[in-house]
Amino acid sequence: MKLVILAGGYGTRLSEETKLKPKPLIKIGSKPIIWHIMKIYSFYGIKDFIICLGYKGHMIKNYLKNHSSKEKWKISYVNTGLHTMTGGRIKRIKKYIGNDDNFCLAYGDGLSNVKINKIIKFHIKNKKIATLTAVKYKNPKGILSISKNNLVKKIKEKPLEYINGGFFVLSRKIFNFIKNDKTIFEKNCLPRISKINQLVAFKHNGFWACMDTLREKKELNKLWETNKSQWKVWK
Repeated sequence: MKLVILAGGYGTRLSEETKLKPKPLIKIGSKPIIWHIMKIYSFYGIKDFIICLGYKGHMIKNYLKNHSSKEKWKISYVNTGLHTMTGGRIKRIKKYIGNDDNFCLAYGDGLSNVKINKIIKFHIKNKKIATLTAVKYKNPKGILSISKNNLVKKIKEKPLEYINGGFFVLSRKIFNFIKNDKTIFEKNCLPRISKINQLVAFKHNGFWACMDTLREKKELNKLWETNKSQWKVWK
């Protein structure tokens, strides 16, 4: 099975670093986060990668060509455009999937110790178009329940909720639900397949993290430096 990595965005919330390099090249320890993601999947036997490039994509290509020679990886680099949305990027790599019935999809900024082989088995068993990994997330804000006459009925302080953690397995049928470059996978595509009962969630209660801010980058580096990097499934 192949893994598609969405690695073309601007990473504006990490502009301190992304002014100089694309977000997937921001390092955790001595290696960029995209390397960590690829190591997770290769541990589970997935070593055929399709990388959706965009912003400063040549830097990702150059880095991996120069630093992945020890890995037995097959990498296809696809320029999916500077301003293409997530769904559009997926649409553009359709021919690289070949005749495969299913493929994996990951964001270029997320790490987890989720068992990739179990997600794949779950996806095949359920026979749906898309499987996402649902992860527990403590919302840092209080959530209000408001009645029709604007009375606050309930306040949930920092509730623990399931959110979309990425780490998808998709059927090739997903391409039928992506119109063009402007299609946002999470906003335009996933709700459509959810309405026809073709989206399932694989619940993961273990480690998950997204490197979306400078604070989160520092937290991941601290975990790595103190040997508490739970996503490090490889040896």
